[in-house]
Amino acid sequence: MDAKRIKQAAELVQSANRIVAFTGAGISTPSGIPDFRSESSGLWENSDPMEVASIYGFRQNPKGFFDWVRPLAIKTMHAKPNPAHTSLVTLERIGKLDSIITQNIDMLHTRAGSSKVYELHGHMREATCVHCFGKYDGEQIIDDVLKTGNIPRCPKCRGVLKPDVILFGEQLPYKQVQLAKDSARKCDLMIVIGSSLEVYPASELPVLAYRNNAKIMIINFEPTVIDKIADVIIRDDVADVLPAIVEQLETVE
Repeated sequence: MDAKRIKQAAELVQSANRIVAFTGAGISTPSGIPDFRSESSGLWENSDPMEVASIYGFRQNPKGFFDWVRPLAIKTMHAKPNPAHTSLVTLERIGKLDSIITQNIDMLHTRAGSSKVYELHGHMREATCVHCFGKYDGEQIIDDVLKTGNIPRCPKCRGVLKPDVILFGEQLPYKQVQLAKDSARKCDLMIVIGSSLEVYPASELPVLAYRNNAKIMIINFEPTVIDKIADVIIRDDVADVLPAIVEQLETVE
């Protein structure tokens, strides 16, 4: 790691009063969860996203969705928070981190102990009946799907149960988006972690923070579309970088 950049990052964190973390798939890959958009992940290798991961495809063929998502669900349900997740918990505990805005559906931030997490692309904590809109325990439903391979159905109306993840063709959850925008406007430092910011409209939030005078830090292997406005850029493993920044805070006056 670049010690100079780690020191610069720690100084930014130390001087900030209200930090918001914006996280993408790169914060969870060290936990064994593949990046949807990586060619090496295999998630799209033999599947058409619009057939298996769109709301239209789900309604037409829910079995296709569950067959496709099963390998990912197995990895997600067995994944554990890594040092990047726990470092954000530490930043919250010491009063630096206000909230986390995440594109991830793996729930690792809440499992790690973060208390204010805006999940823009949903989660698997709950599932909703597509017919009567009844709510059920998503993790139990996923567990049953993994064990039996059956399509989960509502015990009341027999409608198909859909995990509360956002599929292609669905709108992002309004309340979560509005809370995330509010946090972006009010922060004085946004840390972009493990995201190349290719997915709109979530990718607009760091720009919103910048336009409201926040400083920008980026920790990501690949370039992003907002690199030119960032105050610090670190191209390294987030599971190494974030703990190093937290450790460096102890030496920053």
